[in-house]
Amino acid sequence: MSLPPCPQCASEYTYEDGGQYICPECAHEWNETESAADLAAQVRDANGAALQNGDTVILIKDLKVKGSSMTIKQGTKVK
Repeated sequence: MSLPPCPQCASEYTYEDGGQYICPECAHEWNETESAADLAAQVRDANGAALQNGDTVILIKDLKVKGSSMTIKQGTKVK
């Protein structure tokens, strides 16, 4: 029996433990009925509307840029 790869990191080194699949590389746990669509995170704005790729938003607070000392200021329109 071949085990499915990890849906988060695509590692082939997964194992089964009590009905759950576990990835030793990223520590992700899932069951066999869980689909990739269930794993996709829903990103929502401050009003609760779902955001899609390409949407334009205006920041409501300062946002630090990961890996940089730069900050994107409140009120900036970003896509």
